[in-house]
This record gives sequence, structure tokens and C-alpha cells, in this order.
Amino acid sequence: PLDADGTRVDALTGDGGPRPGAVLITPAHQFPLGGALAPGRRTALIDWARSTGGLVLEDDYDGEFRYDRQPVGALQSLDPERVVYLGTASKSLAPGLRLGWMVPPRHLMEEVLAAKGDIEWASSSLEQLTLAEFLTSGAYDRHVRGVRLRYRRRRDQLVAALAERSPHIRVTGIAAGLHAVLELPPGSERAVLRAAALQGLALQGLDAFRHPDTPPGRDALVVGYATPTDSAWPGALEALCRVLP
Repeated sequence: PLDADGTRVDALTGDGGPRPGAVLITPAHQFPLGGALAPGRRTALIDWARSTGGLVLEDDYDGEFRYDRQPVGALQSLDPERVVYLGTASKSLAPGLRLGWMVPPRHLMEEVLAAKGDIEWASSSLEQLTLAEFLTSGAYDRHVRGVRLRYRRRRDQLVAALAERSPHIRVTGIAAGLHAVLELPPGSERAVLRAAALQGLALQGLDAFRHPDTPPGRDALVVGYATPTDSAWPGALEALCRVLP
């Protein structure tokens, strides 16, 4: 469960429920609601891992795309022996590369290597060596700075268009990542999705991301603003504004 400060760490030790040995978390930018894990929760999560012997799997989701401030440091730096740091090049470069990385605690390294060997015994050397050169040369950092500026402008344009055309629609979550959550009037989510489909827009409602056992909640749209080309983006933004109630 989540609230305004992110994942509710107290739920890991609550009475009456299961007590997990590991937790997967996206502290930099939770998907899909778009919040970040508050400093107090980050500390509490590490305390939980230390006191129970649990493991934190930190997916650095959108960690490189923070627009309103400097990116938050990795949770893994607080306790490298209790946190597995995970990342991928799918957003910063391309998902087709199929390149990701894991920084496990030392005591898990042999097991991780053995499991990877059973599941996927070979990753492409060419792509790995190319990414390594991209990193060491500084070209990756320059690329990320460039696309970060591009995506920030798109998010700013989205927020500005909504403020002008649909001021009652609120954009929630922090200014980060490649998507925004638009809160809708109660009961309007399905109608907006149908209208968007008629406009050729591929959108998803927040309901699509709920666990089947979760009761219905607020109506909202999950809008990805990175996919359209530069030439298609203005038209897509205009179409979105037309379908909003």
C-alpha cells in the first residue's frame, strides 16, 4: 500500500498479514502513481531489512529523469549488504537493447551468477562493450542530459495545456519520468478512454494497474508523453485536451 510519502513500510510488519523476506520497490519514482519515497520511509525500509534480515530490491525506475531537482541518491548506498540495486537502459537508450544491471550484496553474488547462467547463459558482448564505451567516454551522460531536457519540456507543455484548457484536471506525482497521472472527475475514466480511442490516442486508465483484490479508487489517466515524435506531439496533446471532461 501507498500514501503521499510512498510505500507504507509499516505494512511489512503489520499484524495479521504475511511477513515477506524481500520487497521490490521503486523509490525514485513509483509507477504508476508517480510519487517518490520520502526520506523517513527510506530510513525505515533499511531499518526493516536490518532488523528482519530481509532484502530490498531497488528498481531505479526513472532515476535519471527528475526535472524539479537533482536526482535522489540510490537507496543502495545506505546499506549495500541489504539492498540489491537494479537498473536498465530501456528508457534512457532503447528497450530493444535488452541491457540491464544488478549490484547485489557480496554474499549473493555466486547465487546470482549461477541463476543467470541457468536462465540466460549469454548476453550480447557487442552491446555490452558499446554501452561500456558510451559510459566511460561521457557520451551517455551527455545523451541523458539532452533527453532529460526534451522530456521535461514535454511535461511542462502538458501541464501548461491542462492549466489553460482543463484547469480542473490535476496532474499528480512528482515532476519526473516519462508519464504523468491526470486525475479525472469521479466516474469519468471509462468514457474518457473511449473518447481517446476514437481520437487515435493510446491511453490507459489508472484502474488497469490495480490489483484485482484492490477496491475501486480514484479515476485517472496514465499519460506517456515520450513516445510521440516531435512532429506528432502537438497534435497528440491537442487531441488529449479535446477528450478531457
